Amino acid sequence: MSTEDVTLTAGDAEVTVRPGNGCRIQSLRIGGTELLRQGEKYGCFPMVPWCGRIADGRFRDGGTVHQMPLNSPPHAIHGFARDAEWRTARAAHLAADRAVFTYELADPWPYPGRVTQIVELGEDALTLRLGIETYGDSFPAQAGWHPWFNRNLGDGDVRVDFTPAWQEERGDDHLPTGRRVEPAPGPWDDCFGMPDGVDVTLTWPGQLELNVKSREQWVVVYDEQEAAVCVEPQTGPPNGLNTAPRLVTPVEPLETATTWTWRRL
Repeated sequence: MSTEDVTLTAGDAEVTVRPGNGCRIQSLRIGGTELLRQGEKYGCFPMVPWCGRIADGRFRDGGTVHQMPLNSPPHAIHGFARDAEWRTARAAHLAADRAVFTYELADPWPYPGRVTQIVELGEDALTLRLGIETYGDSFPAQAGWHPWFNRNLGDGDVRVDFTPAWQEERGDDHLPTGRRVEPAPGPWDDCFGMPDGVDVTLTWPGQLELNVKSREQWVVVYDEQEAAVCVEPQTGPPNGLNTAPRLVTPVEPLETATTWTWRRL
C-alpha cells in the first residue's frame, strides 16, 4: 500500500491522483491542456461520507445525534476524507489506465467502514467510482465529487449547460429549505435536481467540450469564483444526512459513479 502520487495515461489524456492528499484528482490534462484548477485544496476531491454542508454539524441516526467538527462554521462541509491520507491498493489492481484507492473511516466518524475510489481513464473519458462499506452497523452516508474546472482555457470563459427539473431553494444559511423551485439563472452556489441522472456540459470556446454524467439525481453547481467552476454530482442534496440519507448496510454498500467524456472543438 502506498500514498505516492499515481499517474494514469490513455491516448493524449493524463490523470494524476494524490492519495496522500484526500485521493483528489490533482490533474487532468487533455493534449497537454490542464482542465482542473491547481493547488493543494483544488483538483477534484471525493466528498465522503457526506456532501456539502450538514446543519450545525449534527445529524441523527435513529435516536442518536452525532456531532461532526465544524470545518465551515457554523456547519460541517464536504466530509473529511478529502483531508485524509488514502492508500493505493495492491499492485495487482494497478494498470496504466486504472487504479484503486482505499480509506478507512475513523474518528470523528462514529461508524467503522471503508471507502474505495476507482479511477479509470480512457482516451476520451474519465470514470470515477466511489463505494462505502460498513464493518458493523448500518449508517447513513453520502458520496460525490467536487471538481474545480478552470474557468478559462485560453479562448474565453467556460459555458455551463444543463436542464434541471428543479432547484433546491437555498436559505440564508446556504442550506436547502426543503422547497423545490424553478431553476434560476446564475451565478450559482446551488443544488439542482435531475431525476433522469446528472447531465451537464461544459464548453470552453475553441478548445474543448466536456460532459459530466452520473446516475445520481443531484448536482451542485458553483460558479461564484473567478478562477474556476464546479459541477458536483452527488447522492443527495446538501444537509442530506438529515433529509435524504442513503443507508450503508452490511449487505448493501453505497456505490456511485460519474463519467466525464470530452471532445476537441
